[in-house]
Amino acid sequence: MNNPLINPGLGTFVWMLVAFGILAFILMKWGWPALLQALHSREEAITKSLNEAALAREEMKGLVAHNEELLRQAKMERDEMLRNARLTSEKIVEDARNAATLEANRIVDNARESINYEKLKAMHELKNQIANLSIEIAEKLIRAELSDKPKADALIQKELEMMELK
Repeated sequence: MNNPLINPGLGTFVWMLVAFGILAFILMKWGWPALLQALHSREEAITKSLNEAALAREEMKGLVAHNEELLRQAKMERDEMLRNARLTSEKIVEDARNAATLEANRIVDNARESINYEKLKAMHELKNQIANLSIEIAEKLIRAELSDKPKADALIQKELEMMELK
């Protein structure tokens, strides 16, 4: 096993050490500061992002609370509107019921007046018919009574006596 990569000689070893030292020096001089600065910038960016996320989380909590308050207010307004609508509908129904009752009472009163008028009219006509019938009957009776002369004289005499008494 005489492979120079596995068992390097003393000269190769020294040159490898010199090359490694130069490389380490170059990296320490220019590479590490840039790398550390990039890591530091990255760390600051992550910290800043975490702080912004925390602020955003707090803001979201505030917005959620605000939204819940708005939702609660909206529900209260909805309930108030429903209550007002219910009261308005009840008032409209009550007003309609009162108007219908008044109209029904007016119609009933008009009907009663009409019935009374028709009743009086019918009674007047009935009285007129009764009077006419009475006159016709009396006329027929008087004709029958007056056709006989002695009876007619007795009737006239009787009527005259009745008139004198009054």
